[in-house]
Amino acid sequence: MPERLGPPRETPLFDRVALIGIGLIGSSIARAVRHLNLARTIVAVDRDENVVARVRELGFADDATSDAAAGVTGADLVILCVPVGACGAVAAVIAKSLKPGAILSDVGSVKGSVIAQVQPHLPEDVSFVPAHPVAGTEHSGPDAGFATLFFNRWCILTPPENTPDGAVERVREFWSAMGSNVEVMTAQHHDLVLAITSHVPHLIAYNIVGTAADLETVTQSEVIKFSAGGFRDFTRIAASDPTMWRDVFLHNKEAVLEMLGRLNEDIALLARAIRWGEGDKLFDLFTRTRAIRRGIISVGQETPEPDFGRRRDGQ
Repeated sequence: MPERLGPPRETPLFDRVALIGIGLIGSSIARAVRHLNLARTIVAVDRDENVVARVRELGFADDATSDAAAGVTGADLVILCVPVGACGAVAAVIAKSLKPGAILSDVGSVKGSVIAQVQPHLPEDVSFVPAHPVAGTEHSGPDAGFATLFFNRWCILTPPENTPDGAVERVREFWSAMGSNVEVMTAQHHDLVLAITSHVPHLIAYNIVGTAADLETVTQSEVIKFSAGGFRDFTRIAASDPTMWRDVFLHNKEAVLEMLGRLNEDIALLARAIRWGEGDKLFDLFTRTRAIRRGIISVGQETPEPDFGRRRDGQ
């Protein structure tokens, strides 16, 4: 295990942690929790019996089950790692099994919709602290996870009004222990920011790859054979989990549509500059966007080394 995560804690943060949905994020959390001793007991819950069997083979959880209500019984922290559209249904199933004083969280990249779905089902003595670890790869499933996925990545917490400060602090400490930089904001602000930094880029990637596949004048072999770095990056993003991203767009539609409207306006201006040979406008835009890339590197969210299809550690 990479040393940069640090040694295991002497005293766990939680006695029992239950993770519902064992894909990339859920399995990565489980691996990090085990390595860092953040919980005495890890329970993995997934409705797919094949996933449950695989979790038992991999051994990163103490118990694995397809029964969500049974899996959360006695847990101090329960994390929903399911597509955002499923959060309400799962909350309804587990609500009566959550112990008094438990903390419920999630990992979805949409927060307003998740809060609206989940809160009506929760007992008053259960705290809900939504979270979004801004980390991931295009891979999914219990084999895809790795303990350092969240290291030096942001995790955004969006607690609803009147959430106990102590619950928010415990969730903050949990993500900080896994190496995340934690920030707290409102769900509405989160959804607007993520619409432009994550959701719309994914939508563009899906669209560009789909357009390339539909071009009648270019064969599939040519698209693959002559893939330049930009198109390769789009295909990596477009390979992300279809169910998860379908739900993201349906549950953050207002913010995504607002950002798409602004994007369409900017594309129209860019098309005009190309049509009329306004090279100065193109140069100014490219200079400004190049500075954004350098800023991302300078704050440690990316490395300056070229990728060119090479595998990175842990991926």
